[in-house]
Amino acid sequence: MAKSPASAPKSIIRDEPLAEALGTRYLAYALSTIMSRSLPDVRDGLKPVHRRLLYAMLRLHLDPDQGFKKCARVVGDVIGKYHPHGDAAVYDALVRLAQSFAVRYPLVDGQGNFGNIDGDNAAAMRYTEARLTKVAQALLADIDEDAVDFRNTYDGEDQEPLVLPSAFPNLLANGATGIAVGMATSIPPHNAGELCDALLHLIRFPKATVGKLTEFIPGPDFPTGGVLVEPRSAIVDAYKEGRGGFRLRARWSVEDQGRGTWQIVITEIPWQVQKSRLIERVAALMEAKKLPLLGDIRDESDENVRLILEPRARNIEPEHLMAQMFQQTELESRISLNMNVLDSDQTPRVMNLCEVLQAFLDHRHDVLKRVSKYRLGKIESRLEILEGYLAAYANLDKVIKIIREEDEPKPKLIKALRINDNQAEAILNMRLRALRKLEEKQIRAEHAELTAQAKDLRALLKNEKKRWEAIAGEIRAMREKFGAKTELGKRRTEIGDAPAAVVIPIDIAIEKEPVTVVCSEKGWIRGFKGHLAADADVKYKEGDGPGFMLHAETTNKLLVFATNGRFYMIGCDKLPAGRGNGEPVRLMVDLGNDQDIVQLMIHKPGRKLVVASSDGRGFIVPEDEVIAQTRAGKQVLNVKGQVEAAVCKPVEGDSLAVIGENRKLLIFSVKEMPVMTRGRGVKLQAYRDGGLADLTTFNKKEGLSWQQADRTRTETDLTAWIGKRSQAGRLPPRGFPKKLRAFS
Repeated sequence: MAKSPASAPKSIIRDEPLAEALGTRYLAYALSTIMSRSLPDVRDGLKPVHRRLLYAMLRLHLDPDQGFKKCARVVGDVIGKYHPHGDAAVYDALVRLAQSFAVRYPLVDGQGNFGNIDGDNAAAMRYTEARLTKVAQALLADIDEDAVDFRNTYDGEDQEPLVLPSAFPNLLANGATGIAVGMATSIPPHNAGELCDALLHLIRFPKATVGKLTEFIPGPDFPTGGVLVEPRSAIVDAYKEGRGGFRLRARWSVEDQGRGTWQIVITEIPWQVQKSRLIERVAALMEAKKLPLLGDIRDESDENVRLILEPRARNIEPEHLMAQMFQQTELESRISLNMNVLDSDQTPRVMNLCEVLQAFLDHRHDVLKRVSKYRLGKIESRLEILEGYLAAYANLDKVIKIIREEDEPKPKLIKALRINDNQAEAILNMRLRALRKLEEKQIRAEHAELTAQAKDLRALLKNEKKRWEAIAGEIRAMREKFGAKTELGKRRTEIGDAPAAVVIPIDIAIEKEPVTVVCSEKGWIRGFKGHLAADADVKYKEGDGPGFMLHAETTNKLLVFATNGRFYMIGCDKLPAGRGNGEPVRLMVDLGNDQDIVQLMIHKPGRKLVVASSDGRGFIVPEDEVIAQTRAGKQVLNVKGQVEAAVCKPVEGDSLAVIGENRKLLIFSVKEMPVMTRGRGVKLQAYRDGGLADLTTFNKKEGLSWQQADRTRTETDLTAWIGKRSQAGRLPPRGFPKKLRAFS
């Protein structure tokens, strides 16, 4: 029969402000995330999922000297008994604990495919097997001897440890990462042997400074090696504050290939960098032409990493190539340090190096006291039984008589032997064979041994100094087991010097490609890939024709000199493609519609130019002084009157030849020309009618050359035309061209 609405339980509805309700619930979620998921405990360095994994494997008897079990069995026990979450998350955590390239000291010994440094995933958990490592065994040591507190599992059917005894400094040795609500943690791995040295020093000198401890712990020690290039002062500051970062670089060397060629071999890459993704990103940067010094990258890795970098050209220095690779790729990584952990009171806070090490020592001190008390209790309980046995041996006939004749022998035994109930029960449960003389000797020996152990334990519990000596002994034993003398404990990450700034020459830092600059007579400019021949078939717009053709590189800059006396600069990499007719120069720079291009040339730093206007006035200007990075250019030559015949030529000799529109030629020394940065200049040649037609510079010993038809003519006897600047000059030699631009 269905219940009536009146008999159904009533819902409790409370009025509560929305902001308060959301705040309360979000705070509960945040605390759960911080304490039960994201932040490690400073004592064992583990998050709950890792702690539960190791404890479940312990209960499955997956010791290092035992056989493996399927990971599916381990994951099933973890999510069924301790960790009610998805199996994928638990298996991922298990896999990471077994990856030697992800964890400095693996806690799980995996058998099967557990992934690789390329980023490939592990096989499904039904295919892989696992067991504990000796490091994990050290973390779990003495857990069954009341070393730590336990709590009920989520369903109340079992118990799990709040923290592991942790005879191994796992937090710093293996590091930890996690993101909680409003906080995060990032602790890189360190070398266990160095941690042991620092712990021993801290036991001897409890007030040791962080600076002193960093002499034992010079920096992180990553499972994938690499070179730490952070300055020591920055490392010390990071450990002092508990926050900071470390620059980690790949380890590389140069292999000589002979005949002046070489290649770079990378044998170690930074921690948590996937090799395959690194290669993909480098290839993408090469395609985008952001790595102009790199010619090719190859992966020749097997069990060990071996990446090959080939330079683009022989003139590239290895240091320059690697400097560019470190700047733009993950071959240099920034590893952050944020030692935000849960302390012994389960309070999240940022600790410095000294506090983290001291927290580990305090935990080991508490574990030692608890284990010692537990063992002392067990020994005292056993001694109580042994003393009862000894009392029975001393009165054996009486004991036998009481047992044979009495219906309730226990009270009689207690009274006759002056023993307690537990001792009497133990005597009654003895087997007849235990009455042998040999058995009595063994019991007496055991009693003496346990008595000595109990004495030592009582002395240990009463004397704090002895307890710290015992902890120091444990740490020394751990150093022998996992320190630098073992293959696992050798330092892998080199502590290098802070890198000096490497200046990469601009001429090799930018990828060069040959280009032919073509500018038409009417000022339409474009760039063709490669170097075209002088007689190449270049198409122009109807009504337009050839103007300038220059062979250049994409890294070159073009100097444009206009009839207004201004210089403009255009990058060859900014030129429109050779297809079509190009673009007008006046659209690329602020060249007015009423101005024409007088000269177009490749910019060469350090060179000098001679500039002149059509009225025959000019000067020499350093080319570096005419550079302007603005579209408006730079005014150099102040032109007056008619300017259609303004000229600009590079200074390439000791003599200057000037010819006017009146066809008078004058030659004089370049030294007579002033060097200026702007102005009208000085008079070059005297004219009655017309003005300047053309000029050029040359070496007097080599003679004056000009182009006539398809050949070049040279005049070496120039005595008739040599004079002083501002003279009128004489008619040129026979065969001299009649066009105005005679030297062009």
